[in-house]
Amino acid sequence: MPSELISNPDKVLFPQTGATKGDVAEHYLRVAEPLMRTMGGRPVLLQRFPEGPGGPSFFQKRVPKNAPSWLRTTTVSTPNGITSQALVAADIDHVLWAVNLGCLGFHVWPYLADEPAHADELRIDLDPTPGIDFTMIRQAARELQSFLAELGITGYPKTTGNRGLHVYVRLAPRWDSYEVRRGAVALARELERRRPDLITAAWWKEERGTRVFVDFNQNAPHKTVFGAWSVRARPGAQVSTPIAWDELDEVHPDQFTISSLPARIESVGDPWRKMNEVPQSLEPLLDLYARDRASGLLDAPWPPVYPKQPDEPPRVAPSRAKKQV
Repeated sequence: MPSELISNPDKVLFPQTGATKGDVAEHYLRVAEPLMRTMGGRPVLLQRFPEGPGGPSFFQKRVPKNAPSWLRTTTVSTPNGITSQALVAADIDHVLWAVNLGCLGFHVWPYLADEPAHADELRIDLDPTPGIDFTMIRQAARELQSFLAELGITGYPKTTGNRGLHVYVRLAPRWDSYEVRRGAVALARELERRRPDLITAAWWKEERGTRVFVDFNQNAPHKTVFGAWSVRARPGAQVSTPIAWDELDEVHPDQFTISSLPARIESVGDPWRKMNEVPQSLEPLLDLYARDRASGLLDAPWPPVYPKQPDEPPRVAPSRAKKQV
């Protein structure tokens, strides 16, 4: 381990397992090759836990002014246009520098710092609502896999390190985040049409019921998503882990931790190894979005931090809207 990058490596961050800051750093060194394939060259948002996952935490978008001069940064923006200099995951030393500050996992932008105008990832977030277990997440993921296959699109799943599942699609760098979000909206609505008993595209929580929510707004401009191979601030030091589709019925997100991953990597390697080789097209999903709009559907609601968008429905929960009438 580069001793000049990690101070106090014996500091225990996960009391339940005894895992230290040095163990977290060793994890990232161990997965450096697959990590850089998926996160390398991208801006990252740091969530820092100076005292470990049981202590206070905060998100840090701006690189500190006293950061070393060799760090690569890039300008990122909030939905309202406020800019800051964020860390770029240029190489594993950049990752270790952040780990030394108490960053356990990384929230990653959907574009390369060298090409910010194009989002090259569609991120499909299968989000468990209250009452949903991972069995239902698996079922929703199978519906998603079949739908993508019909469109000629290959998705790559990963555990979130918590209760849900993410499926990534590597896109050709042709579309901006607004267009990628439109594709995600169309996908969520189509999955709900096919399995309304299991899947919902409803933005408002009161309308979701006990169904898996496909969170299309994870693709909104300036949104970050918890990255593959990143460590969660959970007692077991769970890791957001890429998996193969044929593993889906056998795995559970709790089983992948910084202590269990070495054996897994030794046996199965990186299930996402080929993801970057053939960038894919968003056009099939944009065609579905255009079809929905032509049939009279408005855009889906945006998160409250975003300015009002053209053709967006009223940004108010249905129950509140009824009270205001």
